[in-house]
Amino acid sequence: MALILTRLGAIALFVVVAMLLTVTIVPRFLDRIYYEGPASDHFDSARFFNPDGDEDTARPPTGGSRAGFLWRNLTGTDGRPAWPERVAVTQHRPAPRIAGARMVATWIGHASVLVQTQGINILTDPIWAENAGPFGFGPTRVTAPGIRIEDLPKIDLILVSHNHYDHLDKATLKRLWERDRPTIVTSLGNDSVIGQTGARATAIDWGQRVAVRPGIEVAVVRNHHWGSRWFADRNRALWSAFVVRLPGGNLFFAGDTGLGDGKWPAEAAALGPVRLALIPIGAFRFVPGQMESGSHIGPGQAAQVFARLGAAHAIPIHWGTFRLSYEGRDTPPRMLDAVLRASGGDPAAFAPVPIGAPVEVPSYAPPTQRIDEARIGPALRSPAVSALR
Repeated sequence: MALILTRLGAIALFVVVAMLLTVTIVPRFLDRIYYEGPASDHFDSARFFNPDGDEDTARPPTGGSRAGFLWRNLTGTDGRPAWPERVAVTQHRPAPRIAGARMVATWIGHASVLVQTQGINILTDPIWAENAGPFGFGPTRVTAPGIRIEDLPKIDLILVSHNHYDHLDKATLKRLWERDRPTIVTSLGNDSVIGQTGARATAIDWGQRVAVRPGIEVAVVRNHHWGSRWFADRNRALWSAFVVRLPGGNLFFAGDTGLGDGKWPAEAAALGPVRLALIPIGAFRFVPGQMESGSHIGPGQAAQVFARLGAAHAIPIHWGTFRLSYEGRDTPPRMLDAVLRASGGDPAAFAPVPIGAPVEVPSYAPPTQRIDEARIGPALRSPAVSALR
């Protein structure tokens, strides 16, 4: 008996020591130094930050912790509206090129959009993975990609907004790099993650630009978010939005973002008129009744971004593909339509499009209907809108 107790004590001691070593060593092992450079107004020499406040500061009073959300999700006690297991998609085979001033945009799903214009093919945050997470875990696709990866035309330019798994999919980037050798533009530090695939990316800071070809350039611009591949490497790489400056009107891609100080849309608009904006509207509800979070805009704030960009047209993205939060699958577009109608905006100018359906984007013309932002809040609080789950 004494021998057994001694052995059990040794095993217990080993387990305790192993746990202590794990707590001490593993976070450092999982941490990564993606970028080294001088401090700035959004980099403290080690980690990036939002100069307009942390991504959690905008969380409304009804908000809860991420840990609580994850626990309720895993235990099935969050009472979320049911999503379908699968939604049928009619996949599209796009033209090899769209020449001249025509612009055709195809929503592939989540934040992945193919934009074809001026003879170049632009792809945003490409993800063809079945799960948005590490090692095959994470939320599972509800919709197939709107274009099979085999049917994509040759890609000339890829924009990668940040390093979260639902936006930076290494397997997809590796495949596209090996096939097409596209120009990949991202913000500081993400080139380190992308480089693990063998691909090469150009990583620049907010406010900097990359020439693509004569008359076409990419500007990396500020938004309001955060980055991490693991728990310990938080904000080691920068997040961003993009403006692709094009003849006849620019393309704006918001990436993944909260509203923050709300000034960054105007900063992007200062680079020229926005013909098409790609603006997220989903993953905004982490507890019942929540209308946005600090790191994700909801439909109301998406309408504000649309208005402040002065964009002629917009496509709502970041909804209905991966179940990331509490709201029902079709809640974001339904809420967006209600907000636009109530605030004087043009619902047709910022209307949802089917995944896989090519959309002909009209030539740029200044918006004729102006959104009254003062009417957005009352619209969100109206019984019809607040009842949407």
